[in-house]
Amino acid sequence: MAAKQRVCIVGSGNWGSAIAKIVGFNVTKQNNFEDRVTMYVYEEIINGKKLTEIINETHENVKYLPGHKLPENVVAVPDLVEAAKDADILIFVIPHQFVYKICTTLLGNIKPTAVGLSLIKGFDKKEGGGIQLISHVISKELNIPVSVLMGANLAPEVAKEMFCETTIGCKDKAVAPMLKELVQTSYFRVVVVEDVDSVECCGALKNIVACGAGFIDGLGLGDNTKAAVIRLGLMEMIKFVNVFFPGGKLSTFFESCGVADLVTTCYGGRNRKVSEAFVTTGKTILELEKEMLNGQKLQGPFAAEEVNYMLKARNMENAFPLFTAVHRICMGEIKPSDLVDCIRNHPEHMDDDVLQLPSTRCHL
Repeated sequence: MAAKQRVCIVGSGNWGSAIAKIVGFNVTKQNNFEDRVTMYVYEEIINGKKLTEIINETHENVKYLPGHKLPENVVAVPDLVEAAKDADILIFVIPHQFVYKICTTLLGNIKPTAVGLSLIKGFDKKEGGGIQLISHVISKELNIPVSVLMGANLAPEVAKEMFCETTIGCKDKAVAPMLKELVQTSYFRVVVVEDVDSVECCGALKNIVACGAGFIDGLGLGDNTKAAVIRLGLMEMIKFVNVFFPGGKLSTFFESCGVADLVTTCYGGRNRKVSEAFVTTGKTILELEKEMLNGQKLQGPFAAEEVNYMLKARNMENAFPLFTAVHRICMGEIKPSDLVDCIRNHPEHMDDDVLQLPSTRCHL
């Protein structure tokens, strides 16, 4: 009989805590997993008490996911190495800015047979004008295989057990069923595809488009205009993947990680909300992040900067005018109202061969 798999969740923000609720419940219902789930929590003091102590005593992350009980078998651990040392499955759900620090700490302190599942949305800048995917960074730094999970999954709604779908990108046909079993519930439906890079790109790029949608909301221009931003943003997402991470499938963009996550984020996510306030208050993105997000990080402006880093190095800013405009607005180089000209004059284009790519769904 195969040994039961131990699970560690690296991160404890609102999304990390929502996933912990799912995973903690599932492992007790399946024979393939150990009941105890460790969750690495960056230690903070809340009303004079350690956050890890509060979580372990009350089974509630009172700062990042208040009002929702975590299963009692989810154990908050403030020491990353201690939390991860025995894990067979490492679920990464932290702001992407901290990935290298986390990997440096974990290197040499995890099982060599461990596998990773990244829920992290964003890119990493490389020297010379390139970017790389966060799952690639984790895999390279820790020398473990890493799959990804992305979807229309606003954490508060998932925590409330409101039905939604998600997408796992996994190339390993032996690992994929285990990951699906670990996270799927009656209200959290999982579809597995092999097109890992496209799944991950969608998770990062949609936050850029959501910033554009927020600017439109702040300008009071209505849903018709926002729909144009969403449509053109989807076109640029598909084109970006086709140019920089070729070999993907158009069908992936119609999974939850693609158009569904894009629409959800453009109407209900933090990037949209903060970008709207950016227009209406005149405050900086950084100021608003501190005021509005309760310690959470905003990913859209970072992703826009990272994408622009690559586009500028390759003289391709004009080929992605929406992405470029969002970045320039975040940097204060142009006004939010200038986004309308970008939409009006957008030279949309999609190569015909992109539309002929087959599905990559794994039938599990």
